[in-house]
Amino acid sequence: MGACAMHPGKLHLAESDVPYYDPAGKEADIFECAWRNRLPVLIKGPTGCGKTRFVTHMAARLKLPLFTVACHDDLTSADLLGRHLIVNGETAWCDGPLTRAVRQGGICYLDEIVEARKDTTVVLHPLADDRRLLPIDRTGELLAAPPGFMLVVSYNPGYQNLLKGLKPSTRQRFVSLRFDFPDPAREQAILVRETGCDAGLACRLAAIGKALRHLREHDLEEAASTRLLVYAATLVREGMDALLACRAAIVESLTDDVEVADALMEVVAAGLGH
Repeated sequence: MGACAMHPGKLHLAESDVPYYDPAGKEADIFECAWRNRLPVLIKGPTGCGKTRFVTHMAARLKLPLFTVACHDDLTSADLLGRHLIVNGETAWCDGPLTRAVRQGGICYLDEIVEARKDTTVVLHPLADDRRLLPIDRTGELLAAPPGFMLVVSYNPGYQNLLKGLKPSTRQRFVSLRFDFPDPAREQAILVRETGCDAGLACRLAAIGKALRHLREHDLEEAASTRLLVYAATLVREGMDALLACRAAIVESLTDDVEVADALMEVVAAGLGH
């Protein structure tokens, strides 16, 4: 039985190659302290508030390979651990992203963990306590995670319900960080840094984002994310009319209801001074 070679080498990045992230507080210090002490981390916050960018930033800062898994309803334990495949006419074991992260001593980031099936998340338990072990029944291996390995999961608390919540037995295995949208000044700085737009546009878009977030509990399932503001600023930077850019990048991503979209556009137009 052959082996499937799916093990990229560790990344060694210069400081200039570390993805930009503007800290809101001490989250980077907590993350690094957790990594040094071999503790898993849970990040909770709304969609588009910077959770994935933060993990990418920290992986580069710590010079660790990053294995990201977007969780979904059909995710199985084999998707995380690996499976036997036919390679060049032979049966070969191919590691999944969780197994690769353990073998290499990297970060395994499970995005939107509550979307995964409950029987899938159970495989994380021995990795997320002081055992730091990964049993692979199909190969008979019991992998001990090296010091560099870190398990990171994230979810959006706003999506939780009785059917899709994180079990207490899972949640209490993690050091937890709460993320939220940036305050206006920080969001302006992010927009300028990410898109190169002028400060005036960044200021107006940040104000629009704040105004739209106040409407969330009335008409919207999700709040206007920083990511959407970045998209709008990018379109404007390329020469698109600001009102049109905001409609395409922000409003139409928030709702399919025509009347709600028109109401949101009134907020956008006021924010742009139209």
